[in-house]
Amino acid sequence: MRRQSNRFTMILMLMLSFFVFLNGCSTINRLLSGEEEEVDVEELMTDGMSQLERGSYTAAIETFTKVKDRYPYSKFAITAEMKVADALYQTEEYDRAYEAYDEFEKLHPKHKEIPYIIYQKAMCQFMQMTTRDREQVHTVKAKEEFERLISRFPKDAYADRARKNLRKCLIYLAEHEIYVGHFYFKKGFYRAALARYTYALENYPDLGHYSEALEYISQCKEKLATEKGLEEAKKSRWPFSIWR
Repeated sequence: MRRQSNRFTMILMLMLSFFVFLNGCSTINRLLSGEEEEVDVEELMTDGMSQLERGSYTAAIETFTKVKDRYPYSKFAITAEMKVADALYQTEEYDRAYEAYDEFEKLHPKHKEIPYIIYQKAMCQFMQMTTRDREQVHTVKAKEEFERLISRFPKDAYADRARKNLRKCLIYLAEHEIYVGHFYFKKGFYRAALARYTYALENYPDLGHYSEALEYISQCKEKLATEKGLEEAKKSRWPFSIWR
C-alpha cells in the first residue's frame, strides 16, 4: 500500500515538473522572440492614447515617454514621439511642443505625418500671436511655417488649413505696420511713418488696409513737403537774420 502511495506521489511530481518545464520553455521563448516586450509596449500605448483622449495630458506625456525610453526600437516608438508633442500642445506648452515637433521632423524627415508636423509647428507659433501693438515675432514664425507647408505639400489637407491661418497672420502683420505708422505720425516722425505705411501697402495688399495706408501716405508726403518748404525758407532768410 505504501509502495503504491509513493509511486503515485512520484508520478504526480513528474507530471508537475513536466508542466513547469513546458511553461518555462514557453516563457523563455516569449522573451527571446520579443513577445513579452510587445505585449508591454502595446499596453503602454493603449494607456497613453486613453489618457490623451480623456484629457489627462500630463499622464499621457509620462506614458508615451516611457514607450520612447524603454522601447526605442519598437514600432510604436515613432508614434509615441509624436504623441508627446501633441500632449504638450494640448497643455499649451507651445514652446516645448514646438521643440518636440521640430525634433520629430529632423529625425524622420520623410515620415508620412510630416505635413501634420509642420502644421503643428506653425500652430505652436500661431497660438502665441500677440495684439498689433506688440512685436510680431510669433506671427512671423507662424507665417514662415505655413508658407513652407503650402510650398512643400500644396495639395495636402493641412495645406488648406494653413492657407486660412496664413491670411490671419498677414492681417496681423499689416495691422502692426499700420499701428506703428500711426505712432510715428502722431509723434511727428513723418518719414518713419511713411516707410511703415508704404511697407504695409506693398507687402500686405488686399487685406482691408489699402485705403487707410494710401490716405496716410498722402498726408505724410504733404507734411514732409511742408517741412521741406519751411526749411528752405529758413535757409533763404538766414544770411539777413544777423543784421536784423
